[in-house]
Amino acid sequence: MIEDFSRRGFLRTAAALAAVPTLLPADPAVAAQELPDFPAEVALYRSAYRNWVGEITADGLWACAPADPDQVVAAVNWAWRHGWRVRARGSSHGWSPLTITQGTPSDAPVLLVDTASHLTGLSLESADSVRAGTGVTLEALLTHLQEHGLGVTTAPAPGNLTLGGALAIDAHGTAVPARGEQRLPGHTYGSLSNLVLSLTAVVWDEASGAYVLRTYDRSDADCAALLTHLGRSLVTEVVLRVGANTNLRCVSRTDIPAAELFAEPGTGGRTLASHLDRAGRVEAIWFAFTEFPWLKVWSVSPTRPLTSRHVTTPYNYPFSDSVPRPVADLVGEMVSDGAWYLAPVLGNAQYDVAALGLVATLSADIWGPSRNTLLYLRPTTLRIATNGYAVLTGRDQVQRVVAEFTAFYRERLAAHAERRRFPVNGSLEIRVTGLDDPGDAGAAGARAPLLSALRPHEKRPEWDTAVWLNILTLPGTPHAEEFCSQIERFLLRTFDGEYAMSRVEWSKGWAYTRDAAWSDDEVLGHVVPGSLGAAEWERAAGVLERLDPHRVFGNAFLDRLFG
Repeated sequence: MIEDFSRRGFLRTAAALAAVPTLLPADPAVAAQELPDFPAEVALYRSAYRNWVGEITADGLWACAPADPDQVVAAVNWAWRHGWRVRARGSSHGWSPLTITQGTPSDAPVLLVDTASHLTGLSLESADSVRAGTGVTLEALLTHLQEHGLGVTTAPAPGNLTLGGALAIDAHGTAVPARGEQRLPGHTYGSLSNLVLSLTAVVWDEASGAYVLRTYDRSDADCAALLTHLGRSLVTEVVLRVGANTNLRCVSRTDIPAAELFAEPGTGGRTLASHLDRAGRVEAIWFAFTEFPWLKVWSVSPTRPLTSRHVTTPYNYPFSDSVPRPVADLVGEMVSDGAWYLAPVLGNAQYDVAALGLVATLSADIWGPSRNTLLYLRPTTLRIATNGYAVLTGRDQVQRVVAEFTAFYRERLAAHAERRRFPVNGSLEIRVTGLDDPGDAGAAGARAPLLSALRPHEKRPEWDTAVWLNILTLPGTPHAEEFCSQIERFLLRTFDGEYAMSRVEWSKGWAYTRDAAWSDDEVLGHVVPGSLGAAEWERAAGVLERLDPHRVFGNAFLDRLFG
């Protein structure tokens, strides 16, 4: 009975987290009392906030769903005049406290602005650009592009992300050019922020003494800070450069041992770098306490290979879009009974589900338009906590970065296990992208996103690649924060600027102490600004402060981060 309850309870929680946030129409009398003079034309609601994994929650906050950008401005000006703060909300698919901080009470003067309700316009601006509201989902955007023969090189796996949220934290996929591959016009190997041609944001206007809508071209100096603004602004609409769509083949393998895939450079064999050379697009998912990662390799394939299955829709790994019973039962036992020692069993169960699922669903070799192979993660997947870092380096050093990191990760995992500690029960995920070369946007005078983890390092032009590293574990796992702190210190110590350098992944976990993420004062106050360049950090912070001098767009964590 306990096992059954645990499984059902876990699945019920996952379903609740996957649901669209509840928007309960406000009682007009209560609204008039608690939000006096709020613009009558803007719909008000009471709403809960839940981040992706449910670790940051807030109940009963006031929320609104503006019908258009002008209504956004009206809500923002009301908030400024009444001493409230505004937080834009899309799909809440994030881990870090950039939107809401944990412990925010229901009566806090915080107004959620739901962008996904109405800010969802989509239209072609030209043959190679699209105008999009920031509340549109990536799936809707890529579907619209595909219908017009357009696409992107790379995108995050979840299709439910809103475009505004993705741009705020320099969202990325996994892609570098294969050997001999030429970048197509309108495409980039960096983040989605690098495709922006112009954006419209709500900013303070000194002359009128109010917040107004203002459009910035990619060449505008202020635009460089807004391209990845971390929630210190509110962007309502963007114009993106896009290019001709491509067909991609995605081959999955589960038969290459980690010792070979992540081997020291120069050892030969089926290494991660060798797959990069041949295809340019890889993702490795290495379940904890297993020996064979799930490796995905995408390659540009104009015509369907004979062995590939043609896919006409995204999300082609149903076994990872839901929680299979063996995994759910184990998770339920670990969470409800504290049986964290089952981490090796769970890791092997997850590997078995992937290896068998690829065969059972004929998804080990799929082919189709880019949208159909790039999007593969539904909101119903296992909700799990994750840290995140980007390691900037040269393309020829990728295997070295991967080898050094995975060796330390394996050693730390084994050391904890010897003490009967199992801080990781999910997976290590590795992706590789290019950097945000502003020239990819094809706009004269385009500037790189100042706060993007993929902004090129001005003093290291040979660094053209980023290795993304994520460790996933169930929320509440004992010793997870201590383990992630050890990992973070290794990253900062090892990739310190000699041949590689670490930056944090904004939406994930970072700045770890032994007890909590986003808490280490040294990382928050010095390491993060230093990794992006002290002068560049100050420039971005200055622009965001000038465009929002009243800090309407902010919260306690952002106040601490920006000082």
